[in-house]
Amino acid sequence: MRILVTGGAGFIGSNYCRLVLREHPNDEVVNLDKLTYAGNLENLTDVADDPRYSFVKGDICDEETVEGAMGGVDAVVNFAAETHVDRSIQHAGDFIDTDVKGLYVLLEAARKRGVDRFVHVSTDEVYGSIESGSFKEDDPLNPSSPYSASKAGGELMSRAYGHTFEYEILITRGSNTYGPYQYPEKVVPLFITNALEDVELPLYGDGMNVRDWLYVEGHCAGIDMVLREGAPGEVYNVGADQERTNLDLTRQILKLVGKGEELIKHVKDRPGHDRRYSIDSSKLRALGWQPQVGFEDGIARTVAWYRENEQWWRRLKDGSYREYYRQMYAGR
Repeated sequence: MRILVTGGAGFIGSNYCRLVLREHPNDEVVNLDKLTYAGNLENLTDVADDPRYSFVKGDICDEETVEGAMGGVDAVVNFAAETHVDRSIQHAGDFIDTDVKGLYVLLEAARKRGVDRFVHVSTDEVYGSIESGSFKEDDPLNPSSPYSASKAGGELMSRAYGHTFEYEILITRGSNTYGPYQYPEKVVPLFITNALEDVELPLYGDGMNVRDWLYVEGHCAGIDMVLREGAPGEVYNVGADQERTNLDLTRQILKLVGKGEELIKHVKDRPGHDRRYSIDSSKLRALGWQPQVGFEDGIARTVAWYRENEQWWRRLKDGSYREYYRQMYAGR
C-alpha cells in the first residue's frame, strides 16, 4: 500500500510514518507537510533514507501540490491541522483555512485521483465537555473552541464527501496524546521542559480539568487499525481510559523530573475551557486494538525522552517562543 500521510513531520504524524515503515515492510509512505512551526523533519531523521519513504514540502490548501502528491496513492491519512486551542483563540482564521479548506482540497484531489480510502484524524474535543460517563461515536458534536469547531467542520466535510461521492471515508477521534517529538507548546512537553529548566509551570485555573491521556504509539496503532480494518463511513474513538486531572499530571511530571511543586503557578483559566473529556473506545477495541502503554509508563518514557533530547527542544524554545508564551499567560 502506498499511503499519503499529510502533516507527517508533526508530532503524531511523524510517529505514524515511523510505525507504518516499521510494521508494514511492503508499504510506502509519502509525507506531505508544509513545515510550519510545529513541523520538523528532524522528527524523521531515522527513516529519511528509507527507500519506501519520500517527502513533499507543501500546503494542503495548495491544489496543484496536493494533486501531485496524490499520484499513485492507495490511501490518505490526514494529520495536517492547526491543533493548539490557545492559538485558535487568538487566530481562529488559520484553523478554518487548514482544518476545513485544506481538508476540502485533500478530499477533492482524492476524488479526482480515485483514491478510495481516506482516514481523517480528528479529536475527542469535537464532543465538548462531559460531566460523567463517556462519549460514543454517535453522540452529537458540541465543540466549544475555535480549534474543536474547525475539526468538527472538517469531519462534516469528510462525511459529506464520502456520502455524495461514495468513497471510503473513516474518521478517528483521539484523546489527549503525548510522547516523543511533541512540540513544546502542549502541556506535557511544556511542563517537562519548563521543569528541566526550573521555569514555572503555568497551570490553568484550579488544575482540576480532566483529560484521558493516550501515549502516541498507541494512538498511531489505533489509526493504523482503522485504516486497514475499519468499516467505510464509520467513526472510531481512540482513547486510553487513563483519566487524570491536570494537577495530577503536573505533579507526576514534577516528581519524575525531580522538582518540587513550588514550580506550579496557577494562572487565569483560558476562555471556554472544557472541564472533562472522556470517550468510549469499545468500537475500536472490538477490532482488536489496545492502547498497550499505561499512563505511568508512558509519562516516564516521555520525561526520559525529553531529558535525553535536550538539543531537540532547546532549539524550539527560542526567544520568540518564550515571548509568545509570556504574552499568552500575562495576567492569567
